[in-house]
Amino acid sequence: MFYYFAMEIFDLRVTVEEIGGRSVCGLNPGDYFEVTNSAELHIPDGKHFCMYAIASILPLLPAKQRKMAEDDWLEQDSLVACPDPEEKLIMRIERIRTVKLNAEDLT
Repeated sequence: MFYYFAMEIFDLRVTVEEIGGRSVCGLNPGDYFEVTNSAELHIPDGKHFCMYAIASILPLLPAKQRKMAEDDWLEQDSLVACPDPEEKLIMRIERIRTVKLNAEDLT
């Protein structure tokens, strides 16, 4: 027997908000990537995104995909810093749309 366990999560966009130092990785304010359908990472054609910046934000993305209690710090905060101290790159996590998925289709 097949059961459908619907879950609702957010697709996310991570955008370079500002760069307070020198852009070592070649990113610019406004550059972004998106996470859709739970785990699909999309970077616009012809663009790139620094893997170290992505690595610094990855642990927060599963939590930001879900609605949390209003007083949870992660529900209120959306800015993340890249670990390169000379770059001073700040990224913003935004929820861009809601998607419904079958939880049994995910691992």
